[in-house]
Amino acid sequence: MIRRLIWTGIAATAGFALLYISRFWVFQLWGREGLFGIEALRPQGGLLARWLRGTDFADFELVIWVVLSFLTLTILQKLYDLTSGGSHE
Repeated sequence: MIRRLIWTGIAATAGFALLYISRFWVFQLWGREGLFGIEALRPQGGLLARWLRGTDFADFELVIWVVLSFLTLTILQKLYDLTSGGSHE
């Protein structure tokens, strides 16, 4: 039961982070100075577009985000399977 709660928290944190780096972040939960005073963590999200700006990959931001999300969630599922003995309770 505890393992399931921990993995749910990990998955929720990963989902939150993936949503934050995407263009779909709609919340402004902190001020313009950035989260914890870190200017790079701006309140409007969209970090992937900012990171790719000026590169040849900027036009493929959405595709890169989808692939990154799929890989992240797949890796988390594989890690969950390894730590739970491969059974889906």
